[in-house]
Amino acid sequence: MKAESGYHIPVMLPEVIEALSIKPSGTYVDATFGGGGHSAAILQCLDENGRLIAFDQDGDAKRNLPQDSRIIFIPHNFRYISRFLKLYKIEKVDGILADLGISSFQIDTPSRGFSTRFDGELNMRMDQGVTNTAADVLNKYSQDDLQKIFQNYGEVTNARTLASTIVVARKTRLFKTLSELNDVLRPLAKGNPQRYFAQVYQAIRIEVNEELKALGELLEQIPDLLSSHGRAAIITFHSLEDRLVKNFFKAGNLDGIRETDAFGNTEPLKLKAISKKPVLPSGEEIKRNPRSRSAKLRVAEKI
Repeated sequence: MKAESGYHIPVMLPEVIEALSIKPSGTYVDATFGGGGHSAAILQCLDENGRLIAFDQDGDAKRNLPQDSRIIFIPHNFRYISRFLKLYKIEKVDGILADLGISSFQIDTPSRGFSTRFDGELNMRMDQGVTNTAADVLNKYSQDDLQKIFQNYGEVTNARTLASTIVVARKTRLFKTLSELNDVLRPLAKGNPQRYFAQVYQAIRIEVNEELKALGELLEQIPDLLSSHGRAAIITFHSLEDRLVKNFFKAGNLDGIRETDAFGNTEPLKLKAISKKPVLPSGEEIKRNPRSRSAKLRVAEKI
């Protein structure tokens, strides 16, 4: 099976396959199917009894599906993983993979509104069925809410000034296009303008798609879905995602603090991190695929 290479280059493919420690007749979940590159490699490790359940909320990803009876495609956000596994009468799986962030296809499609390189509508939706767009965030959110989004999701240093400027600007004309947003950002850019733009775009994108909420919901479901010694492999692309994954694999919750019972005893963990430090892409991979530079792979095993 060949994935559509133009859609998205799978990040750290050999490392992911090694991390999942795939059983030939096992059941696995690719929570972010995308171009199908990781799924293709997983399927190559499975025998005729193996199964792969692939999730992707982006309708465009469906065109990359292989003709393979071992794969079940679910066109929904991975936050609903338990619901759909139950629907297919799957109680436990042997591995779960999530390659977070946006695909190369999404970045390179101007109409999706993810990249500063193009002009287009303020969209930024991964799931085109979602009603909230980037334009809605900029035109409808209060100044306080905008400031929180820029601070918390983009770590923008002048978040208050940016939020205030957007609220003033939209009184004259509502935001509709990326160029209109860029015109506001340009004079406010701190330090490296490219990095500043990227931080603001990231903040809006995370809000539109509820990315951190969805990731948190996925992580909280993983321990009960994995079979004994089953593994979860999560690839993140920025510190906010990585912190959530690190905390959950370390402490069993999103805060990263071990919980205790009424007597002060530490609650037993259901997962154990395979290593304290994340796996990083090789220098060779970064040369071949520059977008892999910020990737971090964390792996945990069901105890």
